[in-house]
Amino acid sequence: MKVLITGGYGFIGSFVAERFYKEGYKVFILDNLSSGNQRNVTFPHKAYELDVADKKCDEVFKSNKFDVVIHLAAQVSVAASMEDPLLDTNTNILGLVNMLKLSSKYGVSKFIFASSAAVYGMNECTPLLEDSGCDPVSVYGINKHIGEMYCRKWTEMYGLQTVAFRLANVYGPRQSAGGEGGVISTFLTQINHGKEIVLHGDGSQTRDFIYVEDVADAIFRSVTTDDTGVMNLSTNQESSINELIDILGANQPLQGISRREKRPGDVDKSVLDNTWAKRRLDWIPMYSLAEGLEKTAQWYQETVAEKEQEQESEAKKAIHWLRSWDARPYLENILAFLLVVFATVGTVNSGVFDLKLIYIVLIGAIYGTKQSLLSVILACGLFIGESLHNGRDVVSLLYDANVLFHIAVYFIIGIAVGYSIDKRNRDVLSKELQKQALEDKYDFLKDIYNDVLMVKQELQQQIVNSEDSFGKIYNITKELDSLEPERVLQKSVKVLERIMKSDEIAIYTMNQNGSFLRLMAKSNKAGFDLPRSLKMSEHAYLTELMTMKKIIVNKELRHDMPLIAAPIFDKGKMVAVVTLQQLGFENFTMYTQNLFQVAVQLISSALSRSLRYLNSTQKDRYLDDTPILIPAYFSAMVKNKRDAKQQLNTDFTLLAVDFAQMDHHTLATYIASSLREADYMGMDEAGNVYIILSNSNEQEARIVIDRLGRLGIASRIVQEKDQDRFSLKDGAYV
Repeated sequence: MKVLITGGYGFIGSFVAERFYKEGYKVFILDNLSSGNQRNVTFPHKAYELDVADKKCDEVFKSNKFDVVIHLAAQVSVAASMEDPLLDTNTNILGLVNMLKLSSKYGVSKFIFASSAAVYGMNECTPLLEDSGCDPVSVYGINKHIGEMYCRKWTEMYGLQTVAFRLANVYGPRQSAGGEGGVISTFLTQINHGKEIVLHGDGSQTRDFIYVEDVADAIFRSVTTDDTGVMNLSTNQESSINELIDILGANQPLQGISRREKRPGDVDKSVLDNTWAKRRLDWIPMYSLAEGLEKTAQWYQETVAEKEQEQESEAKKAIHWLRSWDARPYLENILAFLLVVFATVGTVNSGVFDLKLIYIVLIGAIYGTKQSLLSVILACGLFIGESLHNGRDVVSLLYDANVLFHIAVYFIIGIAVGYSIDKRNRDVLSKELQKQALEDKYDFLKDIYNDVLMVKQELQQQIVNSEDSFGKIYNITKELDSLEPERVLQKSVKVLERIMKSDEIAIYTMNQNGSFLRLMAKSNKAGFDLPRSLKMSEHAYLTELMTMKKIIVNKELRHDMPLIAAPIFDKGKMVAVVTLQQLGFENFTMYTQNLFQVAVQLISSALSRSLRYLNSTQKDRYLDDTPILIPAYFSAMVKNKRDAKQQLNTDFTLLAVDFAQMDHHTLATYIASSLREADYMGMDEAGNVYIILSNSNEQEARIVIDRLGRLGIASRIVQEKDQDRFSLKDGAYV
């Protein structure tokens, strides 16, 4: 069994993950690490560092086929939800909807949603039941309430089993001091750092504190039942903040209590009735407040030293950053300026070139705007200093157009060069970031691929080692491992003959506009003749196949349709139809029908793979801007046709074309109008052009020859004995 836990590195999520792992589940965690910590989960698992609203989650669901999804990822701060409602909505609504959509799309059997007691708002008619009025007073509570509605509607509309738990004040190890229900973690943080406890109000306000392991236990139990809907998850026990402080004080010394005014909006009494959860889940909370606080306080004491070490490490990093601050550009700038000063002092400007200007350009070209501006200031200072040294006074410089011109030139050149270099650097950085993003996407998809490959290998081993018909199907359908669509269809006939124990199998392919089907391959049985083409509008079962997208069985044994027919789809479009015309009466069972359906699905998968390969190599197969196959692929196509004729007695005719002085593009345009979609044009190594007429004998080929003759194109039939030169050595391209 596979379970996906969103927010699995968080406070509650890590305990839930541990519980499912201990119960034998394969655990997958999806977390953006905005608040979670990977060190919270130490057992083997698979992790995806993604946001729950990310489109990449589709690949995660598609590749893993989860049985259960536990949705704990959320923005959990009530205060933050009021400050930034959009952020809260993006995470708590859009993320939830994405998880619900993917769960229903990929067949998840159970979806668990972590809601909150915040949905009740200021309702103090305790204990609160599930059907008590909900009137949330925060954006966080509003979005949790909306989330419950989404879960309920997803059950009604899509049949996805959902459970929404309204959590009371959850506490325990690994909890941060922020977020909903964080009063215990806040107090323990203050105590372990030698600070006074900050108490808002007189401490008489009550809360329903539930230990995190009890929450994890309830969530696990909900997966093993068929119950759905909303449930309170609590202890059903009121505990005042003063009682909480007394218990904490009994475990370790307190530095005192700093009393503050009661915060606006704080509820005086909060306790949830847990009767429904206890009955439906066969669950009760196992930890009292004193027991839970003892374990939590112990964890905080053990980790406070580690946190202090981390803070010290962060301080060291900051010091290291200051020490590693790159002063080289400034030093080199000053050094270059000193060289300019040394070169210009005591010399007379020849007017040919200005060392200060060269200095500005070089510094700007190397380091960009920041250093170029510094060089401009230094150069201007040197220029003014030289002027003053030559007997000029400051006032006269302010009115000297030549001085102002020089300074303006320095600034313009410095800014222009620096800006150009900065722009180039930004462009380079942008390209590097794009490259990094593509590399990250590649790494993500590579991980997905490796996961799928591992699962596939496990399944293949199970299938290969099984003795039932599915193992036989696997061994037979290995023959379909080809990248040529026609080869896949030809081999499919032989595969189905062996699986179904029938010698009357046929495969028709659909034309582009979907109006008729052409016979592509059939069993090589004497007297087994079928129509070369089928018009969709003349056969009701073909329309039904396209509409219903599933196997059709001729239970009435009608003579105008096959015994069994199944469609093959690619990208939502019907591309072929597999038919079984006759079957022994003893084999006409539900088991045989299911066997046929599974085999067709495997054929469909192989055909889709080959079509994708065909599309990706389209440009490599044909002569530029023409539908003429290049020699290598043309030879492969001839070999496929010859093999099909030998094994399945599928006719084809090869025509040689005399195109005189006509160019290939014009020739292809003329010929294409006279051919069917299943026919091909190609050329050999000498540049001669040929036509392959699929499912056509010589008599039908002469009709095409006459049709081409009327267009001024001469052609002739290539006899079978002359076709050997088109064969490929060692089965290449097959």
